[in-house]
Amino acid sequence: MFHGHFPADLSSWRTTPADTPTPCVYSERFSLDCYNHIQEKEAYRFYQLWTGPGFPRVIAIEIQHANPYYDDSYAVNSANLGPYGDAITRELIPYIEQQYRGIGQGWARFLYGGSTGGWEALAAQVFYPDDYNGCYAACPDPIDFRAYCLVNIYDDKNAYYYDSEFKRIERPAHRNYLGQIQATTRETCYRELALGDKSRSGQQWDIWEAVYSPIGADGYPKPIWNKLTGEIDKEVAAYWRENYDLAYILKRDWSSLGPKLRGKIHLYCGDMDNYYLNNAVYLLEDFLKETTDPHYDGEVDYGDRAEHCWNGDHQNPIAISRLRYHEMFIKKWTAEVRNRAPKGADLKSWLY
Repeated sequence: MFHGHFPADLSSWRTTPADTPTPCVYSERFSLDCYNHIQEKEAYRFYQLWTGPGFPRVIAIEIQHANPYYDDSYAVNSANLGPYGDAITRELIPYIEQQYRGIGQGWARFLYGGSTGGWEALAAQVFYPDDYNGCYAACPDPIDFRAYCLVNIYDDKNAYYYDSEFKRIERPAHRNYLGQIQATTRETCYRELALGDKSRSGQQWDIWEAVYSPIGADGYPKPIWNKLTGEIDKEVAAYWRENYDLAYILKRDWSSLGPKLRGKIHLYCGDMDNYYLNNAVYLLEDFLKETTDPHYDGEVDYGDRAEHCWNGDHQNPIAISRLRYHEMFIKKWTAEVRNRAPKGADLKSWLY
């Protein structure tokens, strides 16, 4: 199961060679000319791998689950969005497996994705520990709300400014790999408020709020903080912690979750992630390292000076590695699954 934003088709997939005579499109993000041609070449390369000898015969699923608040539901059950988690895991995936001769058992499924998809991969693994047998979560959206980007929603009073008796310093929201700040939390939230009130901007902070919050008295998501002042609502924060703070839930329920998740958690993040997402990964890593009953027996890896969205590839730049999720993680999981498959599981018929 590959999680990500609203796809038009299976990402990084092309059945014909790159259309190089078409005009080049420059990528400002990666400072690369003709990036459209690079994307097409990579997509065709993956098609050749997929249909060639030796590639694992798996079902790769990438779904559209848009909703009134965003192009993606975050693949969990939500008071405001509905039961997307159950619908995807318990209804859609089993149906697809029935249609396409899938094994149809939890040990034979795994999750991978980056950014939004990274959070979803870990969340689905945590909330449905028996239904999936491994998650590979790259640059995940905040997985510990003590580091909700640069806001600790439990201890901080204000999301927009650092606590200080003498002056107000704004919290950054976006940086480059050198640490140069392009936007603050207040600025990004004001922009979202200008686009739409009641969590309806269709942007990042609003979809987190729509997914994680209880329903407010007006029928819309209850704000985690006042959009104008940044003052944090501690009751909403407590609701978030109990229901969607993945690090907190793992710690709280490790006695029951630990045995089911051993070897299944893999996290990757650049240590200069543009949105400071690495901070939450650090916090969860601290807990995972300390687990003993059982030890998590997974993987946490960081890319040196890597921005959003580093996914564990130490050989290629993000401009290339972001186009190789299927290749990277399908191969990685099929090499590992034999260590977590039940006795007598079919590990041969789909590897040829």
